[in-house]
Amino acid sequence: MAINLEKGQRVDVRLPQFIVGLGWDANASTTGQAFDLDASLFILGENKRLVSDEYFIFYNNLKSPDGAVEHTGDNQTGAGEGDDESIKVDLSKINPLATEICIVVTIHKAEERRQNFGQVRNSFVRIYNPDTNEELLKYELEEDFSIETAVEFGRIYKRNGEWKFEAIGTGQKGGLEEYLKKYN
Repeated sequence: MAINLEKGQRVDVRLPQFIVGLGWDANASTTGQAFDLDASLFILGENKRLVSDEYFIFYNNLKSPDGAVEHTGDNQTGAGEGDDESIKVDLSKINPLATEICIVVTIHKAEERRQNFGQVRNSFVRIYNPDTNEELLKYELEEDFSIETAVEFGRIYKRNGEWKFEAIGTGQKGGLEEYLKKYN
């Protein structure tokens, strides 16, 4: 049975291999432009910085050098039910320098299209078993991010040799660039 998380809640990640599914629906656009949300992952070391540039996983770099994290591709419309973008994770392969994986969703060309997360609804991150499709945990964003163009949905981090997931739900208006500055 899945654990439904609240912001700030933490839970153990007991499977070494799992899929991170992210989903959202866009409200009818008042800007006349389609929404394109993008999932990105930042694989960080102890210093809270990228292990190396290749450990920034997004639609133009789908796989980490160690093969532990693989983005399955960019969904440019978010149409349909269920996950809009997915990331495969195998913690048994992860670089030993990695201590954290930050999961961020941004709106592509948000400023140009005058879009923000206040125009997005039904946003969630979930972790599930790829073999059984059993959902292990889910965090639904319930806040109204009326000026934010990027949201850190959650993070998977290592503490005392154990991997855990924390529901973050924190937004910022600087888009992906702000996260690149923060973690690079």
